[in-house]
Amino acid sequence: MSGVLVSTPAEGVTQVTLDRPEALNALTADAVDELRDVLTAIAADRSCRVVVLTGAGRAFSAGLDLNGYGDEDRIEDEGDLGRMLSRQREIAGIAQQLHELPQPVVAAVNGPAAGGGLAFVCASDVRIAATPAVFAVSFIRAGFSACDIGVSWLLPRIVGAGRAHELMLTGRRFDAEEALRIGLVTEVVESADLLAVAMAKAREIMLNPPLSVELTKQGMWIALETPSFDASVEFENRQQVFTAFTEDRAEATAAFLAKRPPSYRRR
Repeated sequence: MSGVLVSTPAEGVTQVTLDRPEALNALTADAVDELRDVLTAIAADRSCRVVVLTGAGRAFSAGLDLNGYGDEDRIEDEGDLGRMLSRQREIAGIAQQLHELPQPVVAAVNGPAAGGGLAFVCASDVRIAATPAVFAVSFIRAGFSACDIGVSWLLPRIVGAGRAHELMLTGRRFDAEEALRIGLVTEVVESADLLAVAMAKAREIMLNPPLSVELTKQGMWIALETPSFDASVEFENRQQVFTAFTEDRAEATAAFLAKRPPSYRRR
C-alpha cells in the first residue's frame, strides 16, 4: 500500500484517508495509482452510499510531492514532455473520478489543502473543514499556471468567478473561516469533531433513497453545464419520473408517514 487507507466506519460509508502524514499526504505516482484503483472499486460497490475523504495527520494534502513524484523511469520511453503530460492526466483523473462517482463525496478537510489537495476538495460534493485547515491554489506560486486539475472549472462554480480569479491569480493561502465565508466549505468545526460531523452528514444523506441521491448528484453537476433554464427543467422532469417508479420512492413515503427509519434496496 502506498498511502491510501480504506475503512468502513459505518454501514454504507466508505472512508478514504490519504495516508502519507510524514509528507503532508503529498501525491506520488504510487499514491495516485492506488487512489485511482480505490475509487474505481468504490464506484462499483453498491453497498457504499457515501464516501468520506480525509487526510491522516495534520494535513489533508499538500498536493504534488516536490521531493519526487516517482515517475522518472518514464523519461526514456516518453521524454520529459510526455512524462509531464502523463503525470497531469493521472492526477487530474482523480479529480474527475471524485466528480463522477455515483456516491456523494464528503471532504473532511483536516488541515492544509493545497494544489492537488485543493482540487480534490473542490471535486467533492460536500466540504467540511476543521479549524486548522488552510487552502491555496499553489500551482502559480510554483511557476505554473493556476489552472490545473480541474480547479479553473470547479472553483468559480463553487465560490463565484470574482473570488476564484483573485485566489487563483495571487495563489495566496486562506483559512477555514474565509473558506466558510466564500462558500468553499459549508461548516467549520474543531478538529476533534471533524469526522463525527462528516459521518453525521453521511447519515443524513443516507436517509434518502440511493438512486435518488445518485441522480441528484449527477443532476446538480450537469445543471452547471446546461445552457438554459428550460433544458435543466426538462432534465429534472425525467429524473422525477424515473425516481417516481422506484420501490425506494414508495418506501421513503411509507417510512416518512410511519415515522420509522427507511429500508432501501436501490430498486
